[in-house]
Amino acid sequence: MQYHALSLSKHGYNVTFVGFLDTKPHQEVLREEKIKLVPIAEVKGVHVGPKILTYVTKVILQCLQLLYVLLRMETQSHILMQNPPGLPGIAVAWLVCVLRGSRFVIDWHNYGYTIMALSHGDTHPVVRLAKWYEHFFGPLASRNLCVTNAMKDDLQKNWGIKATTLYDCPPSIFRETPLKLQHGLFMRLANTYPQFQSRGCEEDKQVERSVFSECDLCEEAVTLRAERPALLLSSTSWTEDEDFSVLLKALEDYEGFIKAGASLPSLVCVITGPQKEYYRKLIDSLQLEHVQICTPWLEAEDYPVLLGSADLGVCLHKSSSGLDLPMKVVDMFGCCLPVCAIHFHCLHELVKHEENGLIFRDAQELAEQLKSLLSEFPGSGGQLGAFRMTLRRSRGPGWDENWDQNVLPLLSAP
Repeated sequence: MQYHALSLSKHGYNVTFVGFLDTKPHQEVLREEKIKLVPIAEVKGVHVGPKILTYVTKVILQCLQLLYVLLRMETQSHILMQNPPGLPGIAVAWLVCVLRGSRFVIDWHNYGYTIMALSHGDTHPVVRLAKWYEHFFGPLASRNLCVTNAMKDDLQKNWGIKATTLYDCPPSIFRETPLKLQHGLFMRLANTYPQFQSRGCEEDKQVERSVFSECDLCEEAVTLRAERPALLLSSTSWTEDEDFSVLLKALEDYEGFIKAGASLPSLVCVITGPQKEYYRKLIDSLQLEHVQICTPWLEAEDYPVLLGSADLGVCLHKSSSGLDLPMKVVDMFGCCLPVCAIHFHCLHELVKHEENGLIFRDAQELAEQLKSLLSEFPGSGGQLGAFRMTLRRSRGPGWDENWDQNVLPLLSAP
């Protein structure tokens, strides 16, 4: 949604950006004069009585809050919202559009009720109500965007909604990171996270070292260390559609390969995203000698730099609807970072098995893929190097070009 806001502002629109201010937006969003941020606080329902009462009162309070915020703003030509989350946002945004004569645009990234079903089950009354809600209010939008052709077909067939496919594309900040920027980030992270600190007893004041890189301070020349570990990166929100125990089991198997005599590099596995205590305890319980796991908190500007510095990405996102694609893989591909991704229905629209990455179904298969891809590390040959070359050659249109072709005509159409 930040990319939408930036694209709108570049085309002369004044944008009011409404949302929860849990993390700091991108600097470009903060600097853009045509974008006004309107943060809203997360409300909670009544915490007495049954859970359904808490949920219902929370939704009512969210309705009133969002209605108040939107009606206080000046009249907008369009209201663009992402779904999910759409409960109660779709109904409130539609009502405001009716009252003010604005056009309502939904950007469909998934179906909210399918996410709720992961934790409650398909037959739960709340899930069935959420499904009815999306099916009733979703078709009331004036224009619709979606993230895959599979979702476009499903919306047309089962919802009566005509949508335009807007594949997620990485903005220009996602690219391969120059060595100097890599080293700078590694050194900053080394101040907080020991996994990035240089190992050994090197005492050379003319050379600054992280575990991955070194900089000759006299000549200001940065090189990657020949004996460095491989940098594996994954990103998560720790939701029900991502089972990170798959990655942790694969890392244990990888450790076993090395202990059994396989010629493989050590690993530093960086998992970005909000902390979750259950997985934190699980990670701490692992007894790994050749694999280190780091869960850093990154500023928004540091995330693309780290992606562009990594050797391999892992994605554990399994679409709850089978119809959306993981944005994290889009960002990785923008940085020409090969990916191992867990299989689901329409993943082939993004990850081409054995062309730009590999698709796995379980922890054992992922472990074997890590072993195969990193067998020639740190050399640039082998399958890992071939995937990276494919990604370099096949870079499609960026976000700006894609947005101009698919979204701008919808906004200007009568």
